[in-house]
Amino acid sequence: MKSPNAVLVKLFECFLLLATCVAQTIQVDITPAHSTNRFVPNQTLGAGVDRIPATAIDQDLTQPTLDKVFASGWQPVTYRQNTELAIEAWHWNPQGTWSDPSSGKGYFTGSSTPTDAIRYSYGYSLPHRGTTRNDGTDNAGFSRLTDGDPNTYWKSNPYLTQKFTGESDALHPQWVILDLTQNQMVDSIRIAWANPYAIRYAVQYWTGDDPIKAQTKGVWETFAHGAVTAGTGGTETIRLSDNPGPIRFVRILMTESSNTCDSHQSSDPKLTDPRNCVGYAISELYLGTTTADGDFHDILRHTPDQEQTATYASSVDPWHEPSDLLTTKQAQVGFDLFYTSGVTRGLPAMIPVALLYDTPENAASEIAYLKNRRYPISYVEMGEESDGQFMVPEDYAALYLQWATALHRVDPSLKLGGPSFQGVNKDIEVWPDANGKVSWLGRFLDYLKQRRRMNDLAFFSFEHYPYDGCKTPWGTLYDEPELVSHIMGVWREDGVPESLPMFITESNLSSAASETYMDMFAGIWLADYIGSFLNSGGNGVYFFHYLPLQMEHGCNDSPGTFGMFTVDANYQIQQPLSQFFVSQLINLEWVQPGTGEHLVFPAKSDIDDGAGHAMVTAYAVKRPDGQWSLMAVNRDQQNAHQVRISFQDQTTQGANFFSGPVEISTFGKNQYQWHPAETRFMAHSEHAAEQPVVAITKGNADPDGPIMHSKQTGGREAWYDLPAASVVVIRGKIGGK
Repeated sequence: MKSPNAVLVKLFECFLLLATCVAQTIQVDITPAHSTNRFVPNQTLGAGVDRIPATAIDQDLTQPTLDKVFASGWQPVTYRQNTELAIEAWHWNPQGTWSDPSSGKGYFTGSSTPTDAIRYSYGYSLPHRGTTRNDGTDNAGFSRLTDGDPNTYWKSNPYLTQKFTGESDALHPQWVILDLTQNQMVDSIRIAWANPYAIRYAVQYWTGDDPIKAQTKGVWETFAHGAVTAGTGGTETIRLSDNPGPIRFVRILMTESSNTCDSHQSSDPKLTDPRNCVGYAISELYLGTTTADGDFHDILRHTPDQEQTATYASSVDPWHEPSDLLTTKQAQVGFDLFYTSGVTRGLPAMIPVALLYDTPENAASEIAYLKNRRYPISYVEMGEESDGQFMVPEDYAALYLQWATALHRVDPSLKLGGPSFQGVNKDIEVWPDANGKVSWLGRFLDYLKQRRRMNDLAFFSFEHYPYDGCKTPWGTLYDEPELVSHIMGVWREDGVPESLPMFITESNLSSAASETYMDMFAGIWLADYIGSFLNSGGNGVYFFHYLPLQMEHGCNDSPGTFGMFTVDANYQIQQPLSQFFVSQLINLEWVQPGTGEHLVFPAKSDIDDGAGHAMVTAYAVKRPDGQWSLMAVNRDQQNAHQVRISFQDQTTQGANFFSGPVEISTFGKNQYQWHPAETRFMAHSEHAAEQPVVAITKGNADPDGPIMHSKQTGGREAWYDLPAASVVVIRGKIGGK
């Protein structure tokens, strides 16, 4: 038994050396059977290139800039297809043919024959658009359903009709929705049909709050007199109910078409295009009440801009014409420039095909062009964010299979996948089907399985933007490992086979930029995100955005950028940001760059904040060079921690430790601090009465790297320093002493 004095001495020692009394340990489970994943860096750790300003393309895809970008260590590239978000048809090749050559309009197919190098490609606005706004990128388009112009019309996608699906149109009902923004008294609707029109349809109202954002929190009810079984086209006015009632959302659900030809059909029977004569078309919608004297009173706002009464549509006909190219300031990188600039590093790239607003012929021609150029393709992603375009899973699946058939005719070995979900943190639910099933992904997979076409799905892809960009207190960092592992578990529960590779093809903090992107917060998040994704069994991950971008107006009036650098007005790199340095830690220090296989093992620390939040997370890999590499993330904003690292193998019942020389790479507050934008008021002149001039700086990093490298000797008693708010990679051999 120790004397009281001995106890006091020990307590004093604990006070001086807290670490010797409080167990702060990272334990790595290196039991071979417990490995959680395996990956090859130059196939797994990549980055994305999206539609950007044409001037940025000219400046970013030059060797001096690319050399700085490559220093981040990201390897394969995914080419993002942004025109889908803007409800546009993609002319991936400016050279091509129109379906109606006599007028130079219609459905465009890019040329598969290489001629001049393609430097830029563009999206063409769709003149038969039926959605006012979506969950994709902002653009100046509008719906033709409430634009006030009787000569324009919305038309559904012909590829969702029996002519192309081989299935009854009733299995792919098309719909349009009116959003009145608040409850209005309604009892009547007037529909100005175009051709083709609906013979059988139902006019319905929503019983819940929002059928777009909360599709399982209500049901569609057909108005008392809203079922139409013998529509005749023209302008139909329907008294929906005997008395007006408070309604916000109204849907027209169309299940049988007249199959009469639209305004684009040629007068020459030899030039008949079946796409012009299927589906549904509406010129204008009116909604309101009918008085006793028979007068109809419309409550909608009809205007060709975003102030119109908002509408949503199930699909859009991709018919368009040359004048629908509205701008060339924003561009997709031309495929020839993409592959020859060096941005792909010579590695096979993930390539998209437009699907939601395009044709299978155009997609097949795109792949044929790339093969004719001998450009290497790793995977083909089918469409972009179909959930954000409000497309139901059966419609996406029907298009997916048509496109898959066309693409596999070009190359049966192509690895196709999708659906490139938006970055969500929970299951995507839609209006229930006839069996009551609401899972978007589950129903998409069911569609493929029922048609024995699962072999056409070679990978599953989704995006990851976990946070609301305007609400990112430091504590939200604690959520990331669980957020990414949870959503991956959700997809598996929805039916994604364990054998099917899972890719996050676009990712960053949030879909909204803010100053948080430049702060150390963003770097710490990135380390946790990549580590937890791989630890959860992910097969490929792509950082967004690979190329430098200018600051944009972000959340809470702060500037922000999705890139890893700040740039000047000419896109010349000024400073690397926190995510650049953490990218280096991940790609150049934690893993061994190249083609060697890495094994991932679970790791866990015992350091928390007293409320159950892990202050230190850790991710362990066994590298092909025989070294064990641990990426430790100290999410404690104020406190440094010292840790011991233990490697446990349950098959041998022994503990191992780093032994011999241990290499340490540290990136924390001493290496990087972001200083936010400042607003300064400067006197305009000597006259005090005049208003001051406001000058806003965009902020800067000081210090701004580099990563600190050091060495120490390992061993059972070795401690490793984790500075506050830091990412530390600790790497070396392990032994039992």
